[in-house]
Amino acid sequence: MKNPLQTLLGLVFGMLLLATSCKMTTDSGKAVKTNTKDGYTYSYVTNDDSKTRHYVLDNGLNVYLSVYKGAPRINTAIPVKAGGKNDPATSTGLAHYLEHMMFKGNSQFGTKDWDTEKVLLDSIEQMFEHYRTLDQPQARKAWYQKIDDVSNEAAKYAIANEYDKVVSFLGAKGTNAYTTEDRTVYINDIPSNQLESWLELEATRFSEITNRLFHTELEAVYEEKNRSLDNDGWKVFETMYREMFSKHKYGSQTVIGTIDHLKNPSITDINAYFKKFYVPNNYAICLSGDLDPDETIKMIDATFGQLASAPFEKEPQAVEDPITEIREATVLGPEAESISMGFRFGGTGSDDIPMLTMIDYILANSSAGLIDLNLIQAQKILNGYCYVDALNDYAIHTFYGQPREGQSLEEVRDLLLGQIDLIKKGEFEDWLPSAVVNDLKKSEMRQMESNGARTNAMVMAFTNEMEWANYKSKLDKMAKITKEEIMAFANKHYGDNYVIVYKRQGEDPNKQKVDKPEITKVDVDRDSHSDFFKTIQTKEVAAISPKFLDYESDISKGVSKNGLEILHKLNDENKLFTLYYLLDMGTNEDPKMAMAVEYLNYLGTQDLSAAEFKKELYKLGCEFSVFSSNERTYVTLSGLDENMAEAMQLFEKLINNPVGDDEALANMISDQHKTRSDAKTQKGNILWNGLMNYARYGKESPFTNVLSNESLNSLTSDELLALVKSIPSTEHRIMYYGPKDLANLTKAVNEYHITPERLNEAPERKVFAELDTDDPEVFFTNYDMVQAEIIFNHKGQKFDKSLTPQATLFNQYFGGDMSSIVFQEIREAQGLAYSVFSSYSQGTKTDRNDRMMAYVGTQADKQEEAMDAMMDLINNLPESEKSFENAKKSILSKIESERLTKTRVLFNYIDAQEKGIDYDIRKDIYNKVQNMSFADVKAFHEKYVKDKNYNVAVIGDENRINFKVLNKYGKVVKLSLDELFGYEDYKPELMN
Repeated sequence: MKNPLQTLLGLVFGMLLLATSCKMTTDSGKAVKTNTKDGYTYSYVTNDDSKTRHYVLDNGLNVYLSVYKGAPRINTAIPVKAGGKNDPATSTGLAHYLEHMMFKGNSQFGTKDWDTEKVLLDSIEQMFEHYRTLDQPQARKAWYQKIDDVSNEAAKYAIANEYDKVVSFLGAKGTNAYTTEDRTVYINDIPSNQLESWLELEATRFSEITNRLFHTELEAVYEEKNRSLDNDGWKVFETMYREMFSKHKYGSQTVIGTIDHLKNPSITDINAYFKKFYVPNNYAICLSGDLDPDETIKMIDATFGQLASAPFEKEPQAVEDPITEIREATVLGPEAESISMGFRFGGTGSDDIPMLTMIDYILANSSAGLIDLNLIQAQKILNGYCYVDALNDYAIHTFYGQPREGQSLEEVRDLLLGQIDLIKKGEFEDWLPSAVVNDLKKSEMRQMESNGARTNAMVMAFTNEMEWANYKSKLDKMAKITKEEIMAFANKHYGDNYVIVYKRQGEDPNKQKVDKPEITKVDVDRDSHSDFFKTIQTKEVAAISPKFLDYESDISKGVSKNGLEILHKLNDENKLFTLYYLLDMGTNEDPKMAMAVEYLNYLGTQDLSAAEFKKELYKLGCEFSVFSSNERTYVTLSGLDENMAEAMQLFEKLINNPVGDDEALANMISDQHKTRSDAKTQKGNILWNGLMNYARYGKESPFTNVLSNESLNSLTSDELLALVKSIPSTEHRIMYYGPKDLANLTKAVNEYHITPERLNEAPERKVFAELDTDDPEVFFTNYDMVQAEIIFNHKGQKFDKSLTPQATLFNQYFGGDMSSIVFQEIREAQGLAYSVFSSYSQGTKTDRNDRMMAYVGTQADKQEEAMDAMMDLINNLPESEKSFENAKKSILSKIESERLTKTRVLFNYIDAQEKGIDYDIRKDIYNKVQNMSFADVKAFHEKYVKDKNYNVAVIGDENRINFKVLNKYGKVVKLSLDELFGYEDYKPELMN
């Protein structure tokens, strides 16, 4: 629809330096003004904390700009109104594949000889069109070999990953993109002095597309598809959409596409899609950070503003019939059982959204929602929540639940539906809706502290086709909602009109995988640069000087009356606070600590029950958490600073004198057995916690340092209460980020933080010995999956701060990002993996070892090639002087423009202390990297990485894994889940 703001934005008030137009109001009653400066007209909302300006250039390009000078950086997002729903029905997955190809360059960059390369690329396009017509396997294989031959010839003229090299040179971070049903978004975070170069790069990138290195990128997309086929949650998601939308493309096709369409790609369709949707009147530039809006809009107009617009009409989308019955579906897989249930509503532009959001937060807000208290707090289900999945054309109010031991999925369903019934009956407290609005206002305040959150809001407003004023006025609309309106809406829309997907454990009879055709490794040219890149490299930009932390001036330090160290960092942006009690003890010292802090969630005080306590804290706009990691315990209280004193008084009563509840403890123990059992079904948990820790530590590790089933069952309320009470009575540090000054903070701590006069010393730290890798082993665990995932791990030397600059530069060069050696070789050149990375990690403390780690996730039948490729890179470092210089420049640019602020200052100081460092280590990195040569990286590699022994962790289907290949890497040890997790499956009948 036409944005009414555009009419005003089109009014130009001559050559006046600054002119202000009349006020206007949107349908929400929000006031909007327009200004014109230097011929550019923009609109803004007068009471918008982000002070976002919205421009529309002559070619229809929407531009959103917000100034936030927390660091000399700018967060960038380019959203395109094109997603999976816009894919042709005969080429699903196209929007997502196009997203991948947007990183390949075009005629201006990414090529050494465009005229020669173009002839070959045009041939490849026609060859793929012919390939789509073939249906006989042998004919397809033979023809694909021809495609592979021509593709390898074309690759000789390509400069792989040149886009990634350019943004890395600029000092960009977080380079990425994503595709949803409604949008495709391209993201970067750049130094502010590189804005002009970034705009030139992106305007060139968006001017045309070239499907370069197409067949190797196709391999990466196949791997991404296979990862989704191994993911039970993804299968539930797709099933929900398929059942929810019988006509709309949200349900008839998926963003990643069907296997058949992925195996028959069309470059011609991709080019047509780009030409249709990637026009300036269908995408936007969203920037937030250290920028001058008046100068920035001129730069945008000089680049993106010169791209031609094109007539564009929205594609009509099918209209769904009302859901008048319960639609049920079942998904089978190895992971834990659960239900997902959804009700369908109008899309992002409908009047349903404010009411849906209100009901969603009344039901679940992580503190005092009906599901939070009646089901989670009351231990009626193992886990549960709800959320609004807001799409442009429709929204789904989704409910999720996991059963307790012995509980059926149908019981979980009924309990969740029961909470909706309470909404219908008005059986929720009158203060809750206004508390929800305050909670969301607090969240919005926190979002204003992040450039990424600001640009994401712009992205959503643009792609949801909402005027900025209406987008920013959602909370105002919610504040006007009455309890009676909530009840009426719930009674009208929540009935027997939902979709429910039962996720049950079992073997999926419809399990699929994408078989990848054989391809030849392409040669990767790391040293050539296009003229376009050379021009950017020689562009003079204003220098940004690095700003390192000074722990003496950047942190205010005090002492409480009982001798506790207080670390203070002033928040001068808003009225929110975060208060930490930080203890140097965790589950390593006592595995019961994890249960103790979990128990606290179910306890109240002498005056308030557990539920009442959470309600009172929620009313104050505050929240707490207590978390025990391996080596630390974190107590966190946060929220509105004006209510900090009252929140502290509430919380101190709880943590100093909680009231035990034996029934809650019994339920918690039972649920813990179920949680531990479910953990053994989750592939990511098995690999990254179980296998990785076993490969690093062996049988005894921080991960396996858990209570046995017998010890868990024998826990008493008294011993857990004693552990909870030990938190404030053990030596700890207090850290604060908020608007109070140190004097007032110290006063509040002295008045409200209850501790004994003499504090107990923290227990001696327990350190687990890491495995030597002199005799390497391969640790394997069987899992029903299509892929194989592999981690290499080498134990290094003890932490040495003098190695930090070399390690940082090695990581950036070797495995740091998409311009790194590992990514280029394994994904770009060989198409062996979708996800691949490597890093040399230094010890976190003075007595801890460094480690060299590498990961690759690949199709099981490519296991040997992927493992060999990774080890070849580890042992034979490719040398590229230009890639090295790029890595070096990237590190320096990032440090120059990075600013550690807010709570990061406090935790950076704590981490430095753990390493015996009393200054910002980035100073060493910056000063030494400037003078380092490739010889330094090579020397580091040869001494600490090359020809070392590596323990290997592998997860995969034992029927697909090649164990002869694994034997090349060490003795193969097959591990059961009990061995990995340190506890057996709980069988109550055997415990009597």
